[in-house]
Amino acid sequence: MSVFLDKNKFLNIFKNTIPLIGIILLILIIWNIGLSKIIDTFLKIHPMLIFFSALLTIPRILIRNQQWQLILKNQKIKITYLKSLKIYLIGYFYATITPGYLGTIIKAPYVKDETDEPIGKIFSNFFILSFINTFPLYIFAFFGSIVLINYNVNIFYITISVLIFVILFYGFFIKKERGEMFFLFLYKILFLKKLKKIYNKFTITFYDDFPEIKKLITPFFLSVICWIIIYSQIYLLGLSLNIEIPYIDFLLIYPIANLVALIPITAGGLGTREATLIFLFSFYGVSPEIAVVLSLSGHLITDVLTGLYGLIISFSDLRIKKIFFPSKNSKIIDDER
Repeated sequence: MSVFLDKNKFLNIFKNTIPLIGIILLILIIWNIGLSKIIDTFLKIHPMLIFFSALLTIPRILIRNQQWQLILKNQKIKITYLKSLKIYLIGYFYATITPGYLGTIIKAPYVKDETDEPIGKIFSNFFILSFINTFPLYIFAFFGSIVLINYNVNIFYITISVLIFVILFYGFFIKKERGEMFFLFLYKILFLKKLKKIYNKFTITFYDDFPEIKKLITPFFLSVICWIIIYSQIYLLGLSLNIEIPYIDFLLIYPIANLVALIPITAGGLGTREATLIFLFSFYGVSPEIAVVLSLSGHLITDVLTGLYGLIISFSDLRIKKIFFPSKNSKIIDDER
């Protein structure tokens, strides 16, 4: 009982158990369906379709990196295409093994090391990139909820509510005055006085070279293309399983499950995404085992495979850095000048 009365112990228990929720949910789903059914369904996926699906990962990675390059250039952050590709893949690996894909923040020290840009500016770049990469999902999910409105109107209400919240959230930070007001609020609530100097630098530099909305149009459309490629990769796998979902419906419905997977309670959205797809695909008569296998195989092809490239680079990073990417010493906080 005393454990729960101790705030720090309670928070540690909460922090350590939350990521297990999705895994436990996935285990329960597989247990309920039957492991043998899951395995048999996996074996029905044609190797050739797996190959073509995996092949699409390469252009998707290159397009995603080009999108980031455009945002970097708009903010006058100078990183070569190959260097940003390396950092992107390393970040992707850590994203896939952390709840809510939060591990992508590992890119910050790499960008800092390569550019020596202020940390506030680096985080504003990630903030913009996060918006560009996720906003198409909300739009797809919105239209997907319209497709499903005759099956379950609550999906539409939830999706439109989330979309409005996201627009208001990101729209709030477009104006420098509002953003600085928010950072000041956080400082008063969370930061200690000894961090005041760091806070001031972060706040001042967050809006350095902040791009206009019109300059983000091309990166946005590149993001749309990437998501279409991702869902096409998964749809190819579904063809082996004889799913009777029209391609356009699939493109619009699957993002709803991806948005649920972004809830930071499990690495890579495992468990939450599968449960959501079982529910959504049931409207099309897709069996639970097919929904689960499609989700897991799609995750392996679109996330784990991409993360694997990042893992390899991450392990060999020191050698790569010395030979191909010589750079400044890594520092996450600016020195006083």
